[in-house]
Amino acid sequence: MKSLIIASTREDAGKTSLIIGLATALKRRFGYAKPLGDRFLYRKKRLWDYDAALLTRLFELGEEPESISLGFDHSKLRYMYDRSGVFDALRGMVDEVGKGRDAVFIECGKDLSFGASVHLDPLTISQETGMPVVIVAGGGENEIADDLAFIKRFVTSDEATVAGVIVNKVTHLEDFRDTHLSEIEEIGVEVLGTVPFVPDLATLSVATVADKLFSRVIAGEEGLNTRIRNVVVGAMSVHAAMSDPRIALPDKLVISSGDRSDMILAVLDAGNTSAIVLTNNIVPPPNVAAKAAELGVPLLLVPKDTYETALQVEAIHPLLTANDDDKIERLTALAMEHIDLERFRALL
Repeated sequence: MKSLIIASTREDAGKTSLIIGLATALKRRFGYAKPLGDRFLYRKKRLWDYDAALLTRLFELGEEPESISLGFDHSKLRYMYDRSGVFDALRGMVDEVGKGRDAVFIECGKDLSFGASVHLDPLTISQETGMPVVIVAGGGENEIADDLAFIKRFVTSDEATVAGVIVNKVTHLEDFRDTHLSEIEEIGVEVLGTVPFVPDLATLSVATVADKLFSRVIAGEEGLNTRIRNVVVGAMSVHAAMSDPRIALPDKLVISSGDRSDMILAVLDAGNTSAIVLTNNIVPPPNVAAKAAELGVPLLLVPKDTYETALQVEAIHPLLTANDDDKIERLTALAMEHIDLERFRALL
């Protein structure tokens, strides 16, 4: 059984999404482990890593999410393990999740240094175990160029086995290939794929927002799987709002105090609304909730004020969920079209 470490140069480079696309496109039996959790999810009085929970559910792996991570807290891990102990535990975990499977994906944390103090950064894991690393570089062109130049240090050293890089979320794909691919090849980094940025993959579902805000859905539950592409804060007068071009934007989430019945009804009448967040824990009159239910627009009730809620929404990352069938199909298609699958079959 082979294992492959998936790392990234920066946070939100797209490691988990690429693993899902690759695993689906390659059509092989994969195990999955995330040694050091970095996206906390508290469910049923247990602490899980979000990505571990997603992969176990999506691919029906059978393991409990907490069993495929060694932990979250660095200080606790330093107390529990020395260097040899942490790798004994890691090898045992990988052997367990790899039983009956062709290969194991080992996903590391948000960047190349994450976990270094507890020996669980990707380069130390590769150095200790001999497992190859695939590094995902994502972001703007200048960021990617800087990251790849930085990676050169590890390609030319004995610290780790870097199998190659995937350049992800490239805004202008052809321009990037024409301008930068030859430079990357000169560095000595094998490019395993260049994947374009797809705006739809960065959208949020209403259900995700409802979950992250710990909101109460008081109407329109059937619309929870609707996508959100724009966010509008409805703190102005109705006249000003209706004159604002953002109100006409499609698939919008509107944030407004629950006592602004005039604003809420106007937004519902304007159409193209994915959901409305009602702030200050104020429940609107029954006719407003009835109108939202009729249109299938979720009303999400939250206790905080409009400003605080807007900041919370802004901080929500568009994480993939197990119900995002359209996104998973798109990720699989991207892997098949833009990643060298034959090279991955050789690695795995």
